[in-house]
Amino acid sequence: MELNIDTGVEEFSVNGRGVLRFNPADPNLYHRFFAAGKTLERYDAELTAALGQLGGDEQQRAAAGLALLQDYDGRIKRLLGEIFGAENDFDAILNGVNLAGVGTNGRRVVQNLLEALTPILREGAERRLHAAADAAEAAAQAARAARGAE
Repeated sequence: MELNIDTGVEEFSVNGRGVLRFNPADPNLYHRFFAAGKTLERYDAELTAALGQLGGDEQQRAAAGLALLQDYDGRIKRLLGEIFGAENDFDAILNGVNLAGVGTNGRRVVQNLLEALTPILREGAERRLHAAADAAEAAAQAARAARGAE
């Protein structure tokens, strides 16, 4: 036997390659996403500070800098997995692109990703609020109708 439940999960094609799956109206995901902002700011500050403190010759600095960027990428992808669920492999979804990398717009890839996701999550939250309001109105109408039938 199979039980199919509408969980509201939607699929989003990312750059025509990977697929991100989540429910944009899930209040738990919404809160995790926006709460992660402080963590991401901390990661970014730590990376910036660490990059500024690199010593050694040019080759040593380059190697250490690349290691820092790889660590940053892994930390953010793990955080995104915690937010969106482990079934969303951000390394696969983004085709291996490092989130510390810079897009053509001059911003880090992680910033571009978050900016692309924010309106989707806000729209999902609005849908959830409208659905809750509609359900409350329907319940109030049913209660009024029940009182009128008495």
